[in-house]
Amino acid sequence: MVHKLLLLTRENPRYQALLQQALPDLQLLDDAPASIAQADIWLAEPALAAPLLPHAKELKWLQSTFAGVEKLLTPKSRTDYRLTNIKGIFGPLMSEYVFGYLLAHCRQQQLYRQQQRQGLWQPGEYQSLQGKNLLLLGTGSIGCHIATTARHFGMHTVGMNRSGHHPAAFADIISNDALPAALAMADVVINTLPASPATANILDEHHLARLKHGAMLFNVGRGNAVDITALSALLSRRGDLTAVLDVFVQEPLPASHPLWQQENAIITPHVAAPSFPHQVVEIFVDNFRRWQQQQPLLYQVSFQRGY
Repeated sequence: MVHKLLLLTRENPRYQALLQQALPDLQLLDDAPASIAQADIWLAEPALAAPLLPHAKELKWLQSTFAGVEKLLTPKSRTDYRLTNIKGIFGPLMSEYVFGYLLAHCRQQQLYRQQQRQGLWQPGEYQSLQGKNLLLLGTGSIGCHIATTARHFGMHTVGMNRSGHHPAAFADIISNDALPAALAMADVVINTLPASPATANILDEHHLARLKHGAMLFNVGRGNAVDITALSALLSRRGDLTAVLDVFVQEPLPASHPLWQQENAIITPHVAAPSFPHQVVEIFVDNFRRWQQQQPLLYQVSFQRGY
């Protein structure tokens, strides 16, 4: 059987070149209406695919180019096809992002940069990551990679999950019920959870208020996990806290949002761990061969769980 693949990405030429080299017999289609109706496999960004799904008459499998697929999981979305996402490639990128900001904060790089402009030789208050408590919400591949990096710096790593599974990268594992107490102990809190009904506003006003003095909060998972209205209000009251935020429910974050102007908030435009086409294609090619051989696909998403 000749499969027809519809490409829906902002980097289609790059994907086309990679796919033609890896799978020369695969028929690639453009995004013309006829192609949308005919293609049985899609390699697509969720936001581009979502509005076109009602016209996909032959769709059997959609490989997302992203880890997050929440735009394909609304209450009215189709569930009559297989959906797979990208995993296993984001851990190193997330660690670079997190520890880049964490080390810059801990070593007061911004302060010394300001003092350099003034010609000041004035040591600041020295801090180290050694001995600090790191709380990771989510213990999947991304969380495990960040925890492994943290342990190299001598941090105590605590992970939160619902399953109770205890990956080796973590010193301790807690359940959701223990989150308030864990937040009160954590020097650094990192959310890596996927978007699902169970994770929505998990860091709400009540939980955010538990953050200890001087804590640093990262959201590199999904925007729905953090109540940013409550967080913005908290940051305005507590200058000791720092939030590094890469993901939001509404992206781009509206220019009028007060978070943009808050000195203790750092905002980045969803760049913590981009999906590089060559890595995505490697996963797709593996899954395509599994598809041809009627084997289980890697990283299949449950429409019920949302991940």
